[in-house]
Amino acid sequence: MTEPIFLAACARKPTARTPVWYMRQAGRSLPEYRALKEKYDVLTMCRTPELSAEVTLMPVRRLGVDAAILFADIMLPLIGMGVDLKIVEAVGPVIAAPVRDEKSVDALRALGDANAFDYLAKTIGILRKELPPEVPLIGFSGAPFTLASYLIEGKPSREFAETKRLMYGAPETWHALMQKLTDATVYYLTLQAKAGVQAIQVFDSWAGYLSKEDYVAFVLPYSRAIFAALKATNIPRIHFGTNTQVFLEDFASVDCEVVGVDSRIAVGVAWQRIGKNKAIQGNLDPTVLLCDFEVIKKKVDDIFAGIGGKRDGFIFNLGHGVLPQTPLENLIKLTEYVHGK
Repeated sequence: MTEPIFLAACARKPTARTPVWYMRQAGRSLPEYRALKEKYDVLTMCRTPELSAEVTLMPVRRLGVDAAILFADIMLPLIGMGVDLKIVEAVGPVIAAPVRDEKSVDALRALGDANAFDYLAKTIGILRKELPPEVPLIGFSGAPFTLASYLIEGKPSREFAETKRLMYGAPETWHALMQKLTDATVYYLTLQAKAGVQAIQVFDSWAGYLSKEDYVAFVLPYSRAIFAALKATNIPRIHFGTNTQVFLEDFASVDCEVVGVDSRIAVGVAWQRIGKNKAIQGNLDPTVLLCDFEVIKKKVDDIFAGIGGKRDGFIFNLGHGVLPQTPLENLIKLTEYVHGK
């Protein structure tokens, strides 16, 4: 069987066309998903294998993308660690008792019971049977810093005041928390790999709010430990973050096959900085998809021009997730257009 073009691109092999998939392609903008959302909340869908698998398959059928990403939530490992949380509509994750001291860090359970994620393994099993062989399945997790920010702030934040106060004011407690989250992330992603996912993406969505010095001191060692441990899975590893251009070389220094970049830096510039020994994924601004398709085409053309046309090791994606108000027709046409490049 011919290797799926997404997996080939992760290994920087030649492909017949540029592979494309979208972050948050499974949900939000799809009418089929919104219909399910009227009946079930997000965590129920994530933990019901038949529902999670169905949502994962929706964009493959509708959009013709070259990879599926598991429909789950980055907060699932935290639930396994004993965290009381809810996903609140129009807000996001809300933690009942934020983790802000040594005692609350000590109270976090280590992951170690595979049965706690039995629903995840069942979902992956269903998907490996249902997905076409040319469409591999991506598993994922939030990175320790991103998970820590939710735990400490208690809800989504743009200031990260409590997070930085713990980081600066109680570094021993910070490092203890990051180590626990690192161990949990390795366990959680290894479990996904054993269940059958064919690639892994680690989302460090909020690390870009740190300075280069703070990222290197307080976050990077844990990211490196995760990717080093995941090498044993023998599947492609993607490191994605937003606003990472300030410390991109450090961000890309982990042992991974693919670096994902957001829309704040040109792909060509980013690739020069991280080196051509790694594949790159990105990075159309999701808001562009709200425009007429001629505008979208121009932006896509600019991305390809910036890397000198079709290139081995380039995976087309957005700079972040699909926005809920994105016209479905634009996603369909975008996939077709990229495939023609």
